[in-house]
Amino acid sequence: MELVWHKQVPLKVTALAWRLIRDRLPTKANLTNHGILPMEARLCVTGCGHVEDVSHLILSCPFFGALWPMVRDWLGVEGVDSHAHLDHFMQFIQYAGALKSRRSLFHLIWLQCVWVIWNERNDMLFRGRNGSLPQLLDKVKSNTLVAES
Repeated sequence: MELVWHKQVPLKVTALAWRLIRDRLPTKANLTNHGILPMEARLCVTGCGHVEDVSHLILSCPFFGALWPMVRDWLGVEGVDSHAHLDHFMQFIQYAGALKSRRSLFHLIWLQCVWVIWNERNDMLFRGRNGSLPQLLDKVKSNTLVAES
């Protein structure tokens, strides 16, 4: 739990990240594995044709995964994303370098990205809404600014 805990993040965001790291989110793959959804319903909500598991949704989906390079660009860091969600979290924090306050900011931003991706996924799935990547990045930025203040 301490991996995802951040004093500036609401408990609901921490709980989501905790479930994500343990692969306990109700993704379509997890719901299919538990017999809640049929096999044919396990594909990603974006229509990319891949199975919607945690790693795909957060990191390798052509739509949602494209948020990470935009975030790195915004932060002015370079890197390549891991395709394992726990490794990605650890790697993202490392982009910040040794300064503790900067590492805390990157930790906060990672949590906000996950929160924005999950909520956008749910908006697509349950409300039929489709946002754009620039809109997702704007949400990450605004959520980060609110959390910092």
